[in-house]
Amino acid sequence: MSQEFDIVVIGAGPGGYIAAIRAAQLGFSVACVDDWTRRDGKPAPGGTCTNVGCIPSKALLQSSENFERAGHGFAEHGIAIGGLSIDVAKMLARKERIVAQNNDGILLLFRRNKVTPFHGRARVAGRSGERWVVAVDGPGAAELAATHVIVATGSLPRPLPGVAFDNLRVLDNAGALAIAEVPKRLGVIGAGVVGLELGSVWRRLGAEVTILEALPGLLPTADEAVAKEALRSLTRQGLAMRFGVTVGAVGAGPDGVDVAWRDADGSGQQARFDRLIVSIGRVPTTAGLGARDIGLALDARGFVEVDAECRTNLPNVWAIGDVVRGPMLAHKAEEEGVAVAERIAGQRPEVDFGTIPWVIYTAPEIAWVGRTERELGAAGVDVRVGSFPFTANGRARAMGETSGFVKIVADAGNDRVLGMHVVGPMAGELVEEGVVAMEFGAASEDLARICHAHPTLSEATREAALAVGRRALNI
Repeated sequence: MSQEFDIVVIGAGPGGYIAAIRAAQLGFSVACVDDWTRRDGKPAPGGTCTNVGCIPSKALLQSSENFERAGHGFAEHGIAIGGLSIDVAKMLARKERIVAQNNDGILLLFRRNKVTPFHGRARVAGRSGERWVVAVDGPGAAELAATHVIVATGSLPRPLPGVAFDNLRVLDNAGALAIAEVPKRLGVIGAGVVGLELGSVWRRLGAEVTILEALPGLLPTADEAVAKEALRSLTRQGLAMRFGVTVGAVGAGPDGVDVAWRDADGSGQQARFDRLIVSIGRVPTTAGLGARDIGLALDARGFVEVDAECRTNLPNVWAIGDVVRGPMLAHKAEEEGVAVAERIAGQRPEVDFGTIPWVIYTAPEIAWVGRTERELGAAGVDVRVGSFPFTANGRARAMGETSGFVKIVADAGNDRVLGMHVVGPMAGELVEEGVVAMEFGAASEDLARICHAHPTLSEATREAALAVGRRALNI
């Protein structure tokens, strides 16, 4: 006999678990089905982000940054360290503890909000009257019935054609987060978020890292000046980057991974790496969902087709996050999850893709929101631009992190903020001021007139806003 709910959410990643909690807050009876499992067999809600993505990568980034500072940055503060070493096993164990804390935190939130979790793989089996039937296979096997279904099944790493992930030599994001010892030579295919962040982790710990990127330059969707500064900083740190690369044969053996490629000039190259991280994008997860059996429409790339409000072609079936169009970002999925729950309740929320921030947690960090100067110029929008370097910011000097700048792009006609682009310390935190400004339709003058505490990194934002009007005070 089916257990009945108002809403069944399939997937407990950032989009799914947030959708479930918001729906429960609105008074609905909610179940959330998820099949992620910890090594001890316990449920591991949180999806890719919590288990093998955002959270563990930030844990390793912090550990490796601490190691880098101890080895190369502390001396100028008068702090001498002898016999510096890294215990990789202990570092990985800390990462696993943080992941488990996040898993358990989501389960606690479910209990507090009266969301019923089911541990297993969900499949939409069809209709029974006015309700959808969802079959759960696995440890929490059950049959559920619900008026609404929210599909939040996320995405999987895209493999190189003909080269399977074994997570011994050829690694996806999960394998790259679990390397048991620092490799001497590490190859990375793809200079996106995953490639840059995880390449940075293992470079700081002592690996010789080579990143191979098919595109002609670094971060082509980012502001040109930001991308140039990021490339300069990352190259100076020791990341070897090759652009315009065409990868050929890849062969994994007991002693390493042989990779052949052609550089942008057509010259043939090859190298042997101890490990190879493949980070060339992600594909939506729809296998096993029962999409074909129930007539759920997928596009040519396998994404669930939805309208602007995340409705699918089936009545009362919704889809959010990585499994639908739009940026594959955890916070985008969360916003869609909240919005769908509120739409089911009859509310009219909006999700503006134009104000969703992007962050890459390298050192320096890279973050942006809105459009670039180049994009706006191509669209025929006349803009004014203000920029302020961290070399002129007192707090950045005290921190010893003066690489980079804040850049604000505003409409030349009405001064409205159209974009904010940051490369430098705590860029992911600073960019939120740009998000707020854009959400409220603020002008650069508004940011320039707000009192910012001194000394803070955020003063660079104010100075960049002042620079839009050619009146920066500290440069």
